[in-house]
Amino acid sequence: MKRDLAAPELRPAFADPVFDTQAVFRTLMSAVAYPGRIFPLDRSVSAPHPLDVAATALCLTLADFETPIWLDGRASSDEARSYLRFHCEAPQTTDKKSARFALIADPSSMPHLMDFHPGDVEFPDRSTTLIVQVPSLTEGPTASWFGPGINQVIKPGIAGLPDWFWPEWNLCSEIYPMGVDVFFISGDMLVGLPRAVRVEV
Repeated sequence: MKRDLAAPELRPAFADPVFDTQAVFRTLMSAVAYPGRIFPLDRSVSAPHPLDVAATALCLTLADFETPIWLDGRASSDEARSYLRFHCEAPQTTDKKSARFALIADPSSMPHLMDFHPGDVEFPDRSTTLIVQVPSLTEGPTASWFGPGINQVIKPGIAGLPDWFWPEWNLCSEIYPMGVDVFFISGDMLVGLPRAVRVEV
């Protein structure tokens, strides 16, 4: 059988799928429990272009055949799509409302938060989780975060977000406990932003 020279090279996933997935999941739970703190991933993976290591690790850990994933224009490369299809078996959807996860590699032009599924009153956990790949977790404009898991206040400097992001984030708080959750990614680092967090800019 002839190899398709036009097909993107398929990079490997975790070296040890069981232990690596468990380690990444523990890190994710820490990021949710302590919003605004930067957590490094202690597992490496060969990420498909243009995804960062942490974004790839989150997809390998969270996405499966029951979790439709939406990719923005930049994340939607042939290499990334093939990788996620093979390693995660997650359906790739163009409908933001039906996505359980949204992978955003170009935050400056990302869709508005309410374009995604906020969950519903009976099942708020069925909302979309956004995985947002940003240029830096420390070099952007600082904002004050308040809420569960935060000792008084924490001031992350997430770079690359559109101007409307934080005002819209606080507007979405009016529908709590519904709403989206966010993981900000940069390289092999991540920051969690659960829907219960309030932000002042």
